[in-house]
Amino acid sequence: MLAILAAVAFGLALLTDLLDTQFGAPELFNNWTLSLIGFLLLSLYLAGVGSGPRGGGGGRWYRGRRPGRG
Repeated sequence: MLAILAAVAFGLALLTDLLDTQFGAPELFNNWTLSLIGFLLLSLYLAGVGSGPRGGGGGRWYRGRRPGRG
């Protein structure tokens, strides 16, 4: 999820750079700020923050004998 948010932040930064948009407050919300937000989200994703449940979240869980094992 954080990687998707980082991609959105980087995409917004690219669009504002290409379209030369200022968002009304160039000092507060510029391309560099959007890039820093993207870098922060990407680094949090790579650090493992917000990656979802680790224990019993996914995969198949069999109780007792597994099927097809004779």
